[in-house]
This record gives sequence, structure tokens and C-alpha cells, in this order.
Amino acid sequence: MCGIAGILQSAPRWNLTDLQKMTQALAHRGPDGEGHWQDESGCVLLGHRRLSIIDLTPAGQQPMPYLNRYHIIHNGEIYNYAELKQELQQKGYVFRSATDTEVIAAAYDCWKEDCLKRFDGMFAFAIWDSRENELFAARDRFGEKPFFYSFDEGIFLFASEIKAFRALGLSLKPNLKMLFNFITIGYTSNPEKPDETFFENIHRLPAASFMRFSFVYFLPVVKKYWELLPHHTQQNPDDEEATEQFLHLFRLSVKRRLRSDVEVSVSLSGGIDSSSLTAMVKSVSDSDNIMRCLTVSFPEFEKDETEIAGKVAKRFGFEHLITQPDGRKLAEEWETLCRYQEEPFGSASIYAQFKLYELAAQCGVKVMLDGQGADEGLAGYHKYYKWYWQELFRKYKLSRSGELEAARRLGVKEPFNWKNKIAARIPAFATIVLEKRYLFHMLNHPDLTRDFVRHQSREAYYSPPDYATLNDALYFNLCVYGLEELLRYADRNSMAHGREVRLPFLQHELVEFLFSLPGHFKIRKGWTKWLLRHSMQSLLPEEIVWRKEKVGFEPPQKVWMQDKAVQEAIQEAKKILVKEKILKPEVLNKDIKPLSAHEAANYDWRYWSASFLFVSNKFISD
Repeated sequence: MCGIAGILQSAPRWNLTDLQKMTQALAHRGPDGEGHWQDESGCVLLGHRRLSIIDLTPAGQQPMPYLNRYHIIHNGEIYNYAELKQELQQKGYVFRSATDTEVIAAAYDCWKEDCLKRFDGMFAFAIWDSRENELFAARDRFGEKPFFYSFDEGIFLFASEIKAFRALGLSLKPNLKMLFNFITIGYTSNPEKPDETFFENIHRLPAASFMRFSFVYFLPVVKKYWELLPHHTQQNPDDEEATEQFLHLFRLSVKRRLRSDVEVSVSLSGGIDSSSLTAMVKSVSDSDNIMRCLTVSFPEFEKDETEIAGKVAKRFGFEHLITQPDGRKLAEEWETLCRYQEEPFGSASIYAQFKLYELAAQCGVKVMLDGQGADEGLAGYHKYYKWYWQELFRKYKLSRSGELEAARRLGVKEPFNWKNKIAARIPAFATIVLEKRYLFHMLNHPDLTRDFVRHQSREAYYSPPDYATLNDALYFNLCVYGLEELLRYADRNSMAHGREVRLPFLQHELVEFLFSLPGHFKIRKGWTKWLLRHSMQSLLPEEIVWRKEKVGFEPPQKVWMQDKAVQEAIQEAKKILVKEKILKPEVLNKDIKPLSAHEAANYDWRYWSASFLFVSNKFISD
């Protein structure tokens, strides 16, 4: 895990001192070292901040040369690097380090862009090929690691975080179209344009994509190298076969993600995902060392899971470390949180996660495993019930399946009425109705100025896909909109403290397997994540495996928003947006409305988060 930055220019303008400003702005991502390189012409400059995880020796320093042809900078981990290294050695490649970075360079020399299909990992890297005078850059399949770029007037810049561009003195202008959608419906990215960010002329390399850039055309060419196929299930194994394959892939994923030359610990919430992850770590670990589990605790909050997390940690003999975020300090730490996140975020869950990684830094834990991705791959959210019920209804199977009744017996209150039946029969019509409803809601937002709505709504976007199956809904959240937002939060929060987070549920072969299965392996007899629960019966107690309550990672945001300092900060934020002619002046006379983290109309929180876009140019680095 690291921070990367680069400058490509048609004629020398920026120099190594400027590159060092970029990497200094990323120092939190790589506190263990830094490196810089430029070619003889001074037109290609690559910079790196190092977080040492694998091969802690100087041999792992970057930018790393390879074969007197390539220079590579890499942020992330290739978990199957050992297997790839052995294959490449058999082909005659020689290695001078024990790093996965050198394996990437050799793999690219051997297979060019096809090497990406062989990687099991999270990554954003750039390779300068001096023979072809070309930059090759790529990002992992789900977007765990970031890669931003900007190009104009003979200069191409890229970096792990947007603040690296500010370090060069660039003043970034907020993208008001993105801001409009964030304020009205909470969108933090554009599903129709995955390269778009909250800043004009700053792009992100989409997940599962690579880029080629040369001085000949001075225009980046971006292509996808991987696509998940959700529309046709290819398998329908029996329960035993599915369980066996799931456990094999989950075990392999966890084992690979334990590869490290530093300590690895687990983020444990107490839910089925992190509890299953903890159990599997114990099952596959070759070490007798007592590992550690880290938990965020919210005492006296009805959704606190600390007690359950403690039981899981105790069952497997892991040390249990707890942090208790103090909502009274939220306003005090707000500027720091926003500076690291860089783009708006929708709830206080991000602050709670920030404090979790702060705990990891305080106790010397450098790498953490986390259960993110399980909800999207295994249908963990209650909203997925309706999509499965609609799929069954369309196939005339809902009544005889007994799924609706089974869910009701478990206390599931997700509605299913005549509107859902119409959506099941005519999904395209339902999509149109839903899109118009959202557009009406956006155009009639009570706090926004008429000019802001008129100018920004011209390019407003809300285009829900035509969900035909449960897998379609899961695909949308996993690959189009939803998961990458959560991955952005995790990357910035972990890197803010120089920590690395690894996500075993996002091993691509495991995800591909889950999407090859029909819906009844995800939801069955009213239970979400059925396959995971069924597979974990021998490793976890029944009270964990078949626990009815679905509790997301949610802090007591409603209580925190009642704090005087928070209310004052939100009021100041509204003043900024009034000054920018985004909010009407009369909004300053309205009471601030504290709401829970996942409430749809959480406007005051969004105003607070959005306002940082207009002052963020003052904040460059740590």
C-alpha cells in the first residue's frame, strides 16, 4: 500500500522538486519511505511514498526499474504474486527482490495488458515503458485503490489522491453537477460517467480498467479489461457442491490476504461477515501468535454490536481492542476528516471508520482484513428482498416458494405490493416511473436556489437499470454504483493513518462464482446471505450464523448531530452554500434536523459535507 504520483510533459516545465511536493502531499499513504525518478529528457517523472508490507528491505524501493526498460510505481497488493513469480521464473525471468511490485513489471513484460486478468489483488499502478515511450496504468477490478488524473496543455498528471494536484499550486473548481446530485439524492459518483469526480478536469480511472498514454497523441486511451456477467446463471449445483466451492474460494482468498511481513488483524463488527472472516482467519492461519480484532463501539446505542464482537473474539482466542468515537469531537476533527476524504460523504459512519483505523495505528496494526463486499455479493441488505421476490413473482414462483411468508416470520418488513408486481412484469416501465420520481424530487428540492437547479438539472443523472433478477440488482451495487463509494471511504480512512485494508470477499473468482449461482443461494427461507450462513455453521455458533437482526455499520449520528458544536458547524456550512448561490438565504432560518445515518432526506449532513469543496483549496497536505 502506498501513494503514487507522476508528471508527463511534452517539454520540461515541472521538475523533481515539484514532484516531491506531490508525494509530500501523499506522505500519510506511505510513511516508510519515498522515491523519485525522471528520464533523461526531464519529461517523465514518477514519484512514490512507501508503506512497507512485503519485503521491508531497500530492494522494495520505488520507482522500481526492471529490465533497463520499465519503471514502475505501485499502490496495493497482488496477493497471488508468489504463484505468478514461480510461473515467470520458469519462463526465464529473474528477480532481485521479494516484492509483488517486481512481479507486476515482469508480468507486464511477459503478457502485456493480459497480465491484469491474472492478478488477484487490489492495485493502482503505472509503468513507464522507455522503449515504446508509453505509460501503462491500471486499476483493480472493483476500485479498491484510487487513481486520479488530469491533462491539459501538454501536461498529464496522475496521483493516488486529488490533494497531490493542489500541491502543484493548481486551484480546483467544484463540479456543480455532481454536487447537485449529491445534495438532492446523495449520489457520490456518476454511474453514467465513472471517470467523473467532484472537481472539474480531474478524472478517475474507472475500476477494472487500464490506460495507455503517449506523447504522440497526448490523450489517454482507457479500456476495460474485466466485466462481471450477472445476467445468466451458469450453474445450479446442489447445496453441498455450492458450499464446498464457496468454502474453497473463501479459504483461498483469506489465506492469500494473510501474506505479509507485518502483523495482520481483523476489523470485527459482530455481524455475520466479519465474524465469518474471523473464523476463517483462525482456520487457515499458520501462525500460533494471538491475532487481534478491532471493534468500534457505541455504548448505549441500540445498534451497538460490541458484546457480540467480544464473544466472537473470545471464541477464537483473539485479543479484542475497542475504540469508542466521541460525537462531541466530530466537529473538532471534521476538517481533518474532510481533508483526507477529499470528496463529500453521506454519513457519520465515515468518521467512525476513521477512528477504527486510528486505533489500528495507535496499537501498531499495519494491515487489517475487513468484510466489505459480502453484502453486495451475497444479498445482505434488506432492499434486496424485493428484487428477489419480484424475480420469483415474474416466474410465477413466489407463492409456492413461501419466501415472502418466511421473511415475514423473521420480522422482515420490506414492502411488497401491487407496485412491485407491476415492476416485476414490466421492469422497463417501472424504471421510467422511478426515474421521473427522482427527477421530480430533484427539481423541487425546497432549499436550492432556482438558478442552481435550472443550470445543474440539465445534466442530472438518475438512470436505474432494468432489474430482471436479484443478480442484476447485486451487479448494479457491486460494479456500477454503491460499493466503490464504500471502498473510497475505506481507502482514504485507512491511508490517513498509514494502514492497509484487505477485503477477502472481493476476491474476483469468489465473486464470479457467486454471480454464477441463482438467487436462492443468496436468499432462502427468508434469510439473506444464505450460502454464507450455511457454510459457516461448523465454524460459528448458531446465535451468530442465524442471527435475525441486520445491523449495518452505523453510529449514533442523530445524537451526534444534536451536539452544539456540530450544529454551529452545519450552520456555517449553510452560509458557505448560500454565498455560492446554491442554497436559498432563508435556509439559514430553518432548524437543523438531526437524522440517522441512512435517512434519505439527510440534507443538513450533506450541506456540511458539500461545503468543504469550496474551502478545500486551502488544505493541501498533512
